Amino acid sequence: MTPLLVTGTSTEVGKTVTTAALAAVARAAGREVAVCKPAQTGVAAGEPGDLAVVTALAGVTRTVEPARYPEPLAPDTAARRCGAPLLRLSEISTAIAGLGSADLVLVEGAGGLLVRLGEFTLLDLARELSAPVLVVAAPGLGTLNHTELTTWALRQAGVECAGLVIGSWPDQPDLAMRTNRADLPRVTGAALVGSIPAGAGSWSPGRFRAAAPAWFDRRWAGRYLGWPCVGPEIRPPATAFAP
Repeated sequence: MTPLLVTGTSTEVGKTVTTAALAAVARAAGREVAVCKPAQTGVAAGEPGDLAVVTALAGVTRTVEPARYPEPLAPDTAARRCGAPLLRLSEISTAIAGLGSADLVLVEGAGGLLVRLGEFTLLDLARELSAPVLVVAAPGLGTLNHTELTTWALRQAGVECAGLVIGSWPDQPDLAMRTNRADLPRVTGAALVGSIPAGAGSWSPGRFRAAAPAWFDRRWAGRYLGWPCVGPEIRPPATAFAP
C-alpha cells in the first residue's frame, strides 16, 4: 500500500472536498479507503473537522487524526501556542502504516506543501513514504505562480507529482480562470487530472458520490484510484473534467 498525499497550493483551495471526491471514486470502484489528516487546526475538541466532511460526502469509515489544535494557525504554531508537543514524522508514518490493510490511504495535508505539521512538512512525509503527491490548485489569478512553486519543490525533492486538480471550478469562469486551466500543465510540467465543481462540498452525499467519477481523468483514476479504464465510454455531465 502506497498512500496518495493531497496538498494544496495554499489554504482554502479545496483539499478536503478533493480528498472526499477521491475517496468517493475509489469506493465506487469497490476499494476500501482510509483517510489520515495528520493535524487539524481551527477546530475545537468534539467539533466536526475535515475528516467529518470526508466521511459525510464519501462514506469513508476508517479515518485517523493524530493531532488537533483549536486555533486556525499552522499546526506547529498552533501546537506551541496551546502547549502541545510537536508532531513527529515517525508518529504520522506509524499512524498511516496502521491503515495499511486498506486498498487506498489518502493523506490530506494542512495548507501548502511546506507548511510545518510539527517537526516536519508534508514534503518530508512524502519523501519518508516514497509517496506521490496530488496538488490541489485554485483557478484564479496567482495560481500559475503558486502551482509552479509547489511542483518545483516536489521535483527538487525527488517526489512524484501525481497531477493537478482544480479544487473549485465555477459555473461561469472568468478569462483568467479559463486561461489558467490551459496554462497550468504547460508551466508546471504536470498533468491536469481533475476539476471539482464549485460548491460540491455542500451537495448531498448521494449527488456527490454519483457525480465524482466524472471529475477526474479516467485513465488517471484507473491508475491511482482503481477506477475501471475499460468498457463503454460514459457521456459526462456538463460539470465533468475536461482537459
